[in-house]
Amino acid sequence: MLEKLNDLSESHGEMKPGQGIISGVIAMSLAILSFLAVLAFIFPEYLTTPELRKSYDVNVMRKLLFAAMVIAGGLSLVNIIFNRSRWLSTFAFVLVALAAFLGGNKVDVDPNFPDNTPYIGLDWFILDLLGSSLIFIFIEKLFALRKDQPVFRAEWQTDLHHFIVNHMIVGFVLLATNLMVHKFFGWAAHDGIRGWVAGLNFWVALFLIVLVADLVQYWTHRAYHEVPVLWRLHAVHHSVKSMDWLAGSRQHILELLITRTLVLAPIYVLGFTKEVIDAYIVIVGFQAVFNHANVSVRLGPLRYLIVTPNFHHWHHSQDQDALDKNYAAHFAFLDYAFGTAVKSDKVWPEKYGVLGDYVPNGFFRQLKFPFTWKG
Repeated sequence: MLEKLNDLSESHGEMKPGQGIISGVIAMSLAILSFLAVLAFIFPEYLTTPELRKSYDVNVMRKLLFAAMVIAGGLSLVNIIFNRSRWLSTFAFVLVALAAFLGGNKVDVDPNFPDNTPYIGLDWFILDLLGSSLIFIFIEKLFALRKDQPVFRAEWQTDLHHFIVNHMIVGFVLLATNLMVHKFFGWAAHDGIRGWVAGLNFWVALFLIVLVADLVQYWTHRAYHEVPVLWRLHAVHHSVKSMDWLAGSRQHILELLITRTLVLAPIYVLGFTKEVIDAYIVIVGFQAVFNHANVSVRLGPLRYLIVTPNFHHWHHSQDQDALDKNYAAHFAFLDYAFGTAVKSDKVWPEKYGVLGDYVPNGFFRQLKFPFTWKG
């Protein structure tokens, strides 16, 4: 059973309906997430994000966990009864049973646990993976750009590994970026400016925070392409050969730390309110996933103002006319203003990835790639 599961996890391609593989994979995915969620309930001080657990309703999380366990258990049981992918469904059913044995959605949580323990963001990983996959796989199927591209396309495992690691170490990333922002940019914070920004109308402040962040992101992103030592880090992100909702997760951890520090610096210095920052985080999270997605969306004339999947797909293209272009993350007009917007007669690029295809596949190979100086 473990060998079959390993073979499945290393495979890619279209899953044929009627064999129980699709429902089995759904059941297994929900079973794994349910089991991890139960562990997060049992050890909240070590497996959940302090900032996040203060925001969500625990009762809603319990209901989501219960629903996931019921769906996973039901799908796996039906497959077992009708002898469809029984090995996969049996594994999923065992995981659901184990989650239920450990307490399921009824796990009692002591609210008096310490709030300053070292932690990994298991709750952030579960919620983001579940939410992103449910929303964006549906959107990709509804508005597919490349209709023949399967959900489990080639190299999806590498991007999932990046997704897992970059979510699990959210505590380290937050701590590191906060320390660097305060250490290197704390001198620039002035109460007068911060008070003025904090008093702005919400929508004005939201536009300003996105604009400021995107200006910093634009020049940081441009530096990744124009400075050879930085390109070694950024090439990892560009090595993805198929664009979908998971492709944006492929990012070297050092690039993640550098970019977040530089983007968060002006946000901290200017003193935006928590409500504005929270709204900005939602926008960033959506665009980061959506603009890599396998969707045929251009938005008409608005595409000259706002970054769309079409705009960002060209940034990942191997087309000579598109190399080192389309740097903006939110506002496309920045690239038009700075002369770095792609100009092509073609509507969509044909091929993605690093020109020369010299970045290796696999999470650990990509982690050490910037320091190999080969290729």
